[in-house]
Amino acid sequence: MSAIELPDAEGLLAELVRKLRPQISRDTGIIGIYTGGVWIAERLHRELGIEQPMGSIDISFYRDDYAKAGLHPQVKPSNIPFDVSGRHVLVVDDVLFTGRTVRGAMNEIFDYGRPASISLVVLVDRGGRELPICAQYVGASVTVPESAMLALSRSDGGVLTLQLEKNA
Repeated sequence: MSAIELPDAEGLLAELVRKLRPQISRDTGIIGIYTGGVWIAERLHRELGIEQPMGSIDISFYRDDYAKAGLHPQVKPSNIPFDVSGRHVLVVDDVLFTGRTVRGAMNEIFDYGRPASISLVVLVDRGGRELPICAQYVGASVTVPESAMLALSRSDGGVLTLQLEKNA
């Protein structure tokens, strides 16, 4: 698995800040998808100085494989502390792969209201889409074998790192 050179997650985060800064307004809301997306959203929220409180969602109940996979043992509560109706919302995730997580996130967001727009922000796009979903803001595109999983980790000091893991 070590033959693939992964980009520096901290460098990708800095690039996302650069790309997003001109797009941020008073009305921008940001929502991170648990777990890696929340870590990235926390940093973007702080570094971009977004005024609205940050939201977080766990799409476990919105997964289209819920009946097959069951409930993830560590479901976290979703929290969107601002009115999404009519607002421009950034949805943040760590890795975009099939698009199914993003579809679940959008379903949940629409349960809270109807945003003016939703833009997807991802640290890494690894390809392999099963749904017609694309990110508007991408740190990097990385080719990863289907037999592997790209995972984001966060140190106790808050430093983000990408790792390649073999699928079980």
